[in-house]
Amino acid sequence: MSSKILIIGACGQIGSELTTRLRNIYGNDNVIASDINYNNLDVVNSGIFEIVDAQDYGSIKVCVEKYQIDTIYLMAAMLSATGEKYPMKAWDLNMDSLFHVLNLAKDGFIKHVFWPSSIAVFGPTTPKVNTPQHTVMEPTTVYGITKQVGERWCEYYHNKYGVDVRSIRYPGIISWKTLPGGGTTDYAVEIYHKALSESAYECFLSEETELPMMFMDDAINATVDLMQADAEKLSIRSSYNVAAISFTPAQLAEEIKKHIPDFKITYSPDFRQDIADSWPKSIDDSTARKDWNWSHSFDMSKMTKEMLDNLAKSLSTKSAD
Repeated sequence: MSSKILIIGACGQIGSELTTRLRNIYGNDNVIASDINYNNLDVVNSGIFEIVDAQDYGSIKVCVEKYQIDTIYLMAAMLSATGEKYPMKAWDLNMDSLFHVLNLAKDGFIKHVFWPSSIAVFGPTTPKVNTPQHTVMEPTTVYGITKQVGERWCEYYHNKYGVDVRSIRYPGIISWKTLPGGGTTDYAVEIYHKALSESAYECFLSEETELPMMFMDDAINATVDLMQADAEKLSIRSSYNVAAISFTPAQLAEEIKKHIPDFKITYSPDFRQDIADSWPKSIDDSTARKDWNWSHSFDMSKMTKEMLDNLAKSLSTKSAD
């Protein structure tokens, strides 16, 4: 679908693994990774890398013109928990970066845009079970507000200017390769690290807090599949619901105990509990499954084995070094 791709926010949790996948598909020279710093050396050293400030239109445009970019994946964002600490910074980063990329597309500098939304667009008045594609959205976090507003602008730019923008409402994303980046679902990554290193974890959400989650491999597959889908098959230009699995911290802990029998979990809910309580428990993604044949591969059991096996290898490699 593309000849030259720019990933903005390539050093983040999703961006780093998306960079690897896209380079495997399109070739190293056709996928330019960018971020605001050099913190993720794996991304920086694995192919072409540029420093790009997502809030600086000129910085993005220079990179687009230098490499003749036609597709941008805008992965830079301030997530839910961090955004509540710095609300105006979250608004500025999340909205400025989106407008810069949409305007580059509107003005003909690029042809295709991927922008991630989130289940954070939903709020306490949204139906919590099998949340539909089209429903009430009254988000209570700055992150959720920016994503809801962003969805409306994406659809507007598509309808008004013909911009080919595509989006997914990501649930909580779980990966062994990168640490989480300030989200409310981060416990579902931290718990595996603590299970291996300490056989214990203090969870910042209550034991019965059920949330939609997805293993990183499925999230990357969904992203790539959507971007490769025929435009005429897409009925949603705001953002697609996608889903895989839903579980509580208690259920995840029980799954971990099958591998680490002496694992103990305690609960000490903090400010993130209120955020989690405003979000859905499960998602209806039938529109995505119909429009572009979306399907997930990882259930909680398969994901837990994959997480523990790979994190254990990673820890043993570090200790050997």
